[in-house]
Amino acid sequence: MDNQRILSALCYFSILFAPFLLPLIVYFISPTVEVKYHAKRSLLSHLIPVALGIVGFIVLMIGSVAMFSTTVDGTMNPSTSFNFFTAGLPFLFMIVYGILSLIVLIWNIIQGIKVLQ
Repeated sequence: MDNQRILSALCYFSILFAPFLLPLIVYFISPTVEVKYHAKRSLLSHLIPVALGIVGFIVLMIGSVAMFSTTVDGTMNPSTSFNFFTAGLPFLFMIVYGILSLIVLIWNIIQGIKVLQ
């Protein structure tokens, strides 16, 4: 089996043990164009859950701040109204994040197997 194909497949499989690190190192170290191509694709696919996690953190923080309302005297009172934005959106986002992370994991494994064949 060709070493370039094994290295390319390891970039995809690295989502299980070293996401970002292995594809990034391989991208800058490898002299071949094919390995760099697969390293870049796998790195971008590893970044999808991270970017979504950052967006989720922002949504969670906005939802947490929205749960409290400031009164005229400046004290913080918990909101008594139950609305979708403060309670439902973070849970919906966690479900979407989990599904997307699973899809990215499966996609990386399939791509790694395709490169090996």
